[in-house]
Amino acid sequence: MKRILVPTDFSTHAENALKAAAIIAKKNKGEIFLLHLLELPNQMNDAIVNGSSIPEVMLFIKKANETLQKIKEQPYLNGISVIASVQFEKAFNGILSFNKKNKIDLIVMGSHGTSGIEEILIGSNTEKVVRLSDVPVLVIKHDVKELKFKNFVFASDFSKEIEKPFRKMIEIVKIFDADLFLVMICTPNSFKTTLAAEKVMGAFMADFDLPNYSSHLFNDANIESGIINFSKTIDADLIGLCTHGRTGLAHFFNGSISEDLVNHTTRPVITFRI
Repeated sequence: MKRILVPTDFSTHAENALKAAAIIAKKNKGEIFLLHLLELPNQMNDAIVNGSSIPEVMLFIKKANETLQKIKEQPYLNGISVIASVQFEKAFNGILSFNKKNKIDLIVMGSHGTSGIEEILIGSNTEKVVRLSDVPVLVIKHDVKELKFKNFVFASDFSKEIEKPFRKMIEIVKIFDADLFLVMICTPNSFKTTLAAEKVMGAFMADFDLPNYSSHLFNDANIESGIINFSKTIDADLIGLCTHGRTGLAHFFNGSISEDLVNHTTRPVITFRI
């Protein structure tokens, strides 16, 4: 997790993400790629494609670079290598293409509003990045004064297909020396006895050498409420989830994201693509 991409639109939410990325970079001796994407009107895009230089485009570039330079001079970025770029592309496409070209390990993005995961995962560029990114995506909702990630909840069904993203999750655990809380949510529609759940989780963890973790079975009305309520009980600093590229979190949430999770999850969320 040494090459960290932070897309920025120069908003407060993007700055929150950058502060979080700075903490991770310092802990992990990493570098930050700060990316601003300019989505221009069609006629201006045509000018760029044709190699033309028009005043409006040059002004946009100049202003963007000036703002990026000011951001790079912020005290919280002292001692960190920050590579700033301006790219002419739609936000969603630009982030994914930059990610592949630069071999990014982690994307950190900001999210606005007070409606929890709705702003993160529904109808936004962030949702698209979460759904299609090959690397983990960390979504930060609030100002980060101290990013400790000491209590890390990873919620899953612990099936075989989770093993690959789980290894990436372990990297985050090691960076922050976190206490890992593995939880399987049991609901009336997906009931498992304690013995059955312990067997599934025990078999899954047999392939990993993790000294500092605990396994939990948590009963609730639905999976979303279970994640929220379990996270509250251990005062989680971070929630980790796996996602299928084709359906966002639909695989994990059996086809839907409930109002409960949408309205009440305000903790940082990191997703790992299966």
